[in-house]
Amino acid sequence: KDVFVESILAFPYNWSAWLDLAEICIENTVIHDDVERALESLTDSWMYLFFLIHVFCEQQQNDQALQVIDRVSLLFPNSNYLKAQTALAYYNLRDFDRAQEQFLELCERDPFRLEMIDIFSNILYVKESKAELSALAQSVISVDKYRPEVCCIVGNYYSLKGNHGKAVQYFQRALKLNRKFLSAWTLMGHEFVEMRKTSAAIEAYRRAVDINARDYRAWYGLGQVYEILNMLLYALYYYRKAAALRPYDARMWCALGSCFLSLDRRQEAIKSYERAIVTNDRENIATRKLAKLYREEGENEKAARCYQRLVSGSGNEDALDAAEAEAFLFLAQYMKDSGNFDVATVYCSRLLEFPGPEKDEAKALLRDIRSRRIAIGS
Repeated sequence: KDVFVESILAFPYNWSAWLDLAEICIENTVIHDDVERALESLTDSWMYLFFLIHVFCEQQQNDQALQVIDRVSLLFPNSNYLKAQTALAYYNLRDFDRAQEQFLELCERDPFRLEMIDIFSNILYVKESKAELSALAQSVISVDKYRPEVCCIVGNYYSLKGNHGKAVQYFQRALKLNRKFLSAWTLMGHEFVEMRKTSAAIEAYRRAVDINARDYRAWYGLGQVYEILNMLLYALYYYRKAAALRPYDARMWCALGSCFLSLDRRQEAIKSYERAIVTNDRENIATRKLAKLYREEGENEKAARCYQRLVSGSGNEDALDAAEAEAFLFLAQYMKDSGNFDVATVYCSRLLEFPGPEKDEAKALLRDIRSRRIAIGS
């Protein structure tokens, strides 16, 4: 650390020294204050700000990274590096639309740039944009088909088409070009999971964490594989590793909650799902699980709050799914038992168009509410 700091102070524009110092800071967070004090004379330097962006992105502190990028962008408004780091930060935040916008702008600026472009293909894969991913694959192949990034993009394209064997071939080709190309190991692990080749998946994910122990995707993948193998204590260990790296990612806490539930550790499962809700449970997985757990524990008030959160985005004209129908029925029953007949009636009315047993139960509840109102009136 001291040698790198000395080198940077002597010549602040040696980016290699900054990168090596960043690696030490990321691995040993207790030295952050010492490094900051040692580099105090450079805190206003744009090189120091670039260093902060790199460290924040590596540590998944993406909001802080975006704040620093906004500052540096005033000095370098046309920097492709800053544009790529902005896209990476949004990708890590799972804001795929904004990340895609940044990558599209980057491709327009420099259509021959291949660094980090494999992350763009990950975004298109998640969004299931087959046409865009196909166009990207064709574009990068014409630039340089012997780059590991390009092989990973083509692998993602075949994976999205469901051709997992072909995808593995391209990820293996990427690894022949660069044995330490992290994304290829992780993506190949995902493919082996799809192919139910658990031993090969474990080997691929282990190679990934050997290269970079901060790759939460590989730790999460190991947890999934061991959960498939019903080796739940192993799965729990790896999910905890992933959650430690991504404490603000609801998916990590949902995975932990599922694992605790399978181990019949219900209170720990409840805490995990509660943490998932706090960390923006976009798909409402934790909300549904938690509502069910609260019901089984007899905590109807907490269950009602979860169900209200679940149905809060449901418009009056929207068709209900099974989970929402269950939520409306529970809320109707809960409000009726609480004496709040008007709200219970509203919840029941939402079920009258639902083609399931909940519709008949809602009608029975409405009859019961009318009877109680008559009894109260008399």
